[in-house]
Amino acid sequence: MNLWRLEWLRMTRTNRWIAIFAVFVFFGIIGPLSARYIGEIVEQFGGGIEVSFPEPTPADGIMQYSGNVQQLGLLVLVMIAAGALTIESRYEMAVFLRTRVGSTARLLIPRYVVVAGTGVIAFVAGTLLAWYETAVLIGPLDAGAMAAGMAFGSVYLLFAVAVVAFAGSALKNVLPTVIVTLTVLLLLPLIGLIPVVEEWLPSHLVGGLDGLVRGAEATDFIKSLVVTLAGTLALQYGTIRLLARREL
Repeated sequence: MNLWRLEWLRMTRTNRWIAIFAVFVFFGIIGPLSARYIGEIVEQFGGGIEVSFPEPTPADGIMQYSGNVQQLGLLVLVMIAAGALTIESRYEMAVFLRTRVGSTARLLIPRYVVVAGTGVIAFVAGTLLAWYETAVLIGPLDAGAMAAGMAFGSVYLLFAVAVVAFAGSALKNVLPTVIVTLTVLLLLPLIGLIPVVEEWLPSHLVGGLDGLVRGAEATDFIKSLVVTLAGTLALQYGTIRLLARREL
């Protein structure tokens, strides 16, 4: 059995893919619904309190979706990625693999591609569902903006999983890998509060989907896109080098 098939079976037979898809699809359903019926929901559970909400726009449906998946969806993906990409967390298995596979790249790349690919597909599926529901319940969205937003969001997920891989190679334990990864991903938006660096950071892509449907230009995210792609490749290279240098 080759390593690609092994990682595919690890993802499918353990039902990890269901956990990833469940959160993205759930918010793809709930996001537009909550945007459309927020007034009715508040009236139903507000104890008779009357609150006036502005008429929802199609962008509101996507905002509700993207805001949730950027938090809970990313959290689930990071946790599952940490379990797969912390290669040396189980010493016996690490010894078995490292003594039979000549290249650390061959160990890392199948795991990265399967986990990151599953996350990207789940994100796209949830976004398409949110797009459809928003169009039905609230109104149409610009197809170009949605396509670009999905592309930017997918690149950010590739970066996030690359951060998991690098942290896992350095820390060799799942829980610290999750904590460090989430800390890094949370710190980036804080650094982005500095105006001069905001448009260069990977975290700038997080707001791409919502920003584009509200009228932002795709060119506003090009700097961040280039840095994120370069950072993803650099993290992958660093992970491979770190694993190759370390002796078991």
